[in-house]
Amino acid sequence: MSMSRRGPAALAVILLFAVSVSVFVLGAGADTAAAQAPQGERPPQAVTVVPMVTQAVTLLSELPGRVVASGVAEVRPQVDGIIIERLYDEGSDVTVGQPLYRIDDATYRARLASAEAQVAQARAALRAADRDANRQDQLVREKVASVRTLDEAVAARDTAAAAVQVAEADLQTAQIDLDRTIITAPLNGVIGRSLTTQGALVTSGQAQPLATIRTIDPVLVDVTQSAAEILAWRRGQHAAPPSGQADAVSLILADGVRYEHDGSLKAAEPYVNEQTGVVTLRLQFQNPDRLLLPGMYVRVLMPQGVLENVVLTPQRAVTYDRRGRPIALVVNADNVVEERTLDIVEARGSDWIVRDGLSDGDRVIVAGLQKVRPGATVTPQAADAPASGSDSDSAANANANADADATSAPRP
Repeated sequence: MSMSRRGPAALAVILLFAVSVSVFVLGAGADTAAAQAPQGERPPQAVTVVPMVTQAVTLLSELPGRVVASGVAEVRPQVDGIIIERLYDEGSDVTVGQPLYRIDDATYRARLASAEAQVAQARAALRAADRDANRQDQLVREKVASVRTLDEAVAARDTAAAAVQVAEADLQTAQIDLDRTIITAPLNGVIGRSLTTQGALVTSGQAQPLATIRTIDPVLVDVTQSAAEILAWRRGQHAAPPSGQADAVSLILADGVRYEHDGSLKAAEPYVNEQTGVVTLRLQFQNPDRLLLPGMYVRVLMPQGVLENVVLTPQRAVTYDRRGRPIALVVNADNVVEERTLDIVEARGSDWIVRDGLSDGDRVIVAGLQKVRPGATVTPQAADAPASGSDSDSAANANANADADATSAPRP
């Protein structure tokens, strides 16, 4: 009786146990099958590349310089007198011969009149002496007068002629002094403020100028360059001499803006400063807008040579190995990463000028550098091409990593 009551319960327990065992066995078998199934290969890492182009690059030297007026003249009086009038506006343009000041000329007019009278007197004396000499010559021919008397008359005529020349020279001097009472501009340019006033007494050759005129179109820029660098360029150790160098000199203003007009090399000092070891170069720039003023500090970008068959490589594509050598990762024709050691000349904007290590057509990795190693197979994408499909996130992360590399990479 009791066994019949326990039968259904025992049967239920047995069935539950059997089901549990079956589930466990099936689950274990599935895990084993999954473990034994071959895993799929990881797809190649997407990287961003930039193709290299071989080109000729002009090397530039940035030199400090000062703007100098192409012409400077200090206006000074050449005669003594009182300034009675200023004839120009301060800060205005003046031309050669333009009147600037007027000095009281009463005394000089009187001197001119006196000189004119002396010339007239000397010419009258010459005419009288000439008549006397002619008369004595006639008397000698008639044997009435002696030869000695004739000689004396001729000498008197010559003396009178010389006196005329002296009087005429005095007249010319008086006229020059009178003309100099009008002080004129000695050259074209811009005249500054007046350093004298109406009523002031001025003297010939005084130390203080009345005003200063500066020619500022064109202007000159004096720069200095080390003698060692000049020797290097002339010996051809860095690059070939640039063609048309005189037309390629550019200027950076004090606010960092490039000046719109190119300049030319006008002259170079034929000696080296013993104290500083530099050579002074003089450049010329057109200045129609008068942005360049004498005394202004500027920076000159001067061509020093041309490098042939070099490439411009983005700085973010360059890293450094354990020995501190600059390297770049290149994707070859089989989409396999290669490491190249670079010979870098100098920086040009956001690029490096690379002389050796890269060739025309090389695809340099600029994004994804931290996720690949030499020998790895990658999926190259052009720098301006958007990432596609499931690789979008990888390309975005690669760009971020490349930016981090470029920020931390030192300059050679």
